Amino acid sequence: MNRYVDLAARILLAQIFVLAGLSKITGYAGTQGYMESMGVPGMLLPLVILLELGGGLALIVGWQTRLVSYALAGFTVIAALIFHSNFSDQMQMIMFMKNLSITGGLLLLALHGAGSLSLEKRS
Repeated sequence: MNRYVDLAARILLAQIFVLAGLSKITGYAGTQGYMESMGVPGMLLPLVILLELGGGLALIVGWQTRLVSYALAGFTVIAALIFHSNFSDQMQMIMFMKNLSITGGLLLLALHGAGSLSLEKRS
């Protein structure tokens, strides 16, 4: 049973990154403009997409799970600080706390690994 819980946890954590990466591809210009309006160079967008989409897919299949989890955790905290730090706006505070919660899940995944239903455990 635990192996299915491990898989479900990876999918649930990863889906937000996969969907965010896909939406950045389809809304590339708008995302780039938003990043630049927040002081982040728009030329970083391809790296963001690669990390979100590639990292999310890597988590789903359980490949390089610890490394990817640490990378996504760091990215998620940085994104929270840059894009969701207006604490006078209740929605931004909720988004900030959501990012911290996701980071907690990623750190647990980094600590415990992908589990048995993963490419890492495939013999």
